[in-house]
Amino acid sequence: MKKYSKETAVGVFVVIGLVAIGYLTIQLGDLSVFGRGNTYPLTARFSNVTGLRAGGVVTMYGLPVGKVGAMRIDPERQQAVVELRINLGVEIFDDAIASIKTEGLIGDKFVSINPGGSGAVLKPGQLITDTESPADLMELISKYAFGDVKN
Repeated sequence: MKKYSKETAVGVFVVIGLVAIGYLTIQLGDLSVFGRGNTYPLTARFSNVTGLRAGGVVTMYGLPVGKVGAMRIDPERQQAVVELRINLGVEIFDDAIASIKTEGLIGDKFVSINPGGSGAVLKPGQLITDTESPADLMELISKYAFGDVKN
């Protein structure tokens, strides 16, 4: 009978360890088991999203407030539509400006939000209408190196 009690204790220990590993995986990976988790969606339209990736950081005042979700093309407006997953409790107003910025000179792209302050808070699923696409570094360098040649 002692043999079974040792096996049972080891089995319980293994199950507790697997549950702990599963919990840490979900917490550290920002995964959600039920529903969308602790975020709400907003969308923004950009003329160019070069270098921006799903899972990228969304910042406000220099602090992370969410992640970039899915990206798709709107064929009617000829623009890229980006879903932003904003943390619950973060208020963004309807006059907010979403800009695609670069960390450093050649770092990762991220979305920076100037939250506005008009008084009307955006609700989940609404659109940030004012956006700024990233500057094309190669175009800027070529203009500087070769001058702004106009024909």
